[in-house]
Amino acid sequence: MWIKKRSLVIYALLVVAIFISMRLTEFDLTKFRDFRNMIDFLSQWFPMDFTRLPGMLEDTLATLAMAFLGSFLGLIIGLPLSFLAARNTAHSKLVFHFFRVALSFVRSVPEIVFGLILLTTLGLGPFPAVLAITFHNIGVMGKLISELIEAADTGPQEAMKAVGAKRWVASLFSILPQIWPNVLSNFFYRFEVAIRTSLILGFIGGGGIGQRLFNDFNTFNYSSVSLDVLIIMVMVILVDSLGSFVRNRVI
Repeated sequence: MWIKKRSLVIYALLVVAIFISMRLTEFDLTKFRDFRNMIDFLSQWFPMDFTRLPGMLEDTLATLAMAFLGSFLGLIIGLPLSFLAARNTAHSKLVFHFFRVALSFVRSVPEIVFGLILLTTLGLGPFPAVLAITFHNIGVMGKLISELIEAADTGPQEAMKAVGAKRWVASLFSILPQIWPNVLSNFFYRFEVAIRTSLILGFIGGGGIGQRLFNDFNTFNYSSVSLDVLIIMVMVILVDSLGSFVRNRVI
């Protein structure tokens, strides 16, 4: 009986939360009565303007480069920090708590906030966008990898210490081989996320196909907008497929 009462309370709280969320977000399905306006708007997107395709593909490569470089640098910097933020490899509790809090702080700041700060100080272009993605990924990758380290088997590490290996050597060569497949999996997942982040950063001057899409919208060049959207969809699908393939191969 007590379990049923608790379940009813949970369901009631869920209904209240949904109702309040709908009120705060002005959720109103009756607005779809003007759906014809959307159809008229989308009809302006066709036919697509393929005359600007070479420039769009160049911007697409810039977006991919931003996402890859930001994710890779985040992994390279976050990996050693994760050993300092893991409970079983940190030199002391003070070191563990310091780096765990530091990674949480960096992770809590969205890429667009980093982007706004860096674009203001360093100027427009892809470089500040790469740094914004890198900073956020340091926090995310450091957190994810530190949890993998804490869950790793301690047997090999203790065996290396028993034969005289230094603490950091034992941690590196006994734990890293165990977690490396999952590290790669997390990297490709963050790479997929960084693709979408690069598009958003392009809206605020970070370059790439995101900035081109934003400019085409602002100039009402809808025939180019449709091609921008198509290229973005194809790019995201291909990267998602590549990431899924690699994750299935390494895990």
